[in-house]
Amino acid sequence: MFMKTGWALALAALLGLGAWSASAQLLQPPPQRPDALMKAVTSEVIAIFKQDLAAGRPTEMAQLIETKILPLFDFHRMTRIAVARNWRLASPEQQGALVTQFQALLVRTYSAALSGYRDQELEYRPLRAAAGDTEVLVRSFLRQPGAEPLTIDYDMENGLAGWRVFDVKIAGVSLVMNYRESFAAAVRDGGIDGLIASLADKNRPITRAAP
Repeated sequence: MFMKTGWALALAALLGLGAWSASAQLLQPPPQRPDALMKAVTSEVIAIFKQDLAAGRPTEMAQLIETKILPLFDFHRMTRIAVARNWRLASPEQQGALVTQFQALLVRTYSAALSGYRDQELEYRPLRAAAGDTEVLVRSFLRQPGAEPLTIDYDMENGLAGWRVFDVKIAGVSLVMNYRESFAAAVRDGGIDGLIASLADKNRPITRAAP
């Protein structure tokens, strides 16, 4: 499943909306509709990859992730949804650690998947939302050469930080909900600290054994 949708997950991560501070928003024109903003960011990100491919140079993944992914997603809400009812069992310190580790896990996943970019194009469907809605579903599909289009839907919330993604559904499968079972199992086996340790282990850089 990951091999088939790895780039889709990575693209989904990069095509979220920028987080603006409340003070910055006062100086900006009224924000665009979330689907229009998504299209604009999509064009920017794909242009970067195409330019790098044409020039034969690697994309600066770390910089791209730092500037595009980290401000764009509501990792706190994503983690809370993934941890589910066990979230209430965690202390504030443990909740902070869970968010940090879950964010690192997703960033590592996206980083690995980004290398699979070729000529995929993302197209958006008309937004179905009423004026004043603070949560919307932005629907899109990824065109892949030689394959059926892959649907990518974004659950987004408009808050003080602007529009932010709190879940992504690839072919109808929730990225966040996909972790619930494994997270619950880790809590059953070792409590909240066990889940934190499990995530930290997954995020630990792979080192080569000395010869």
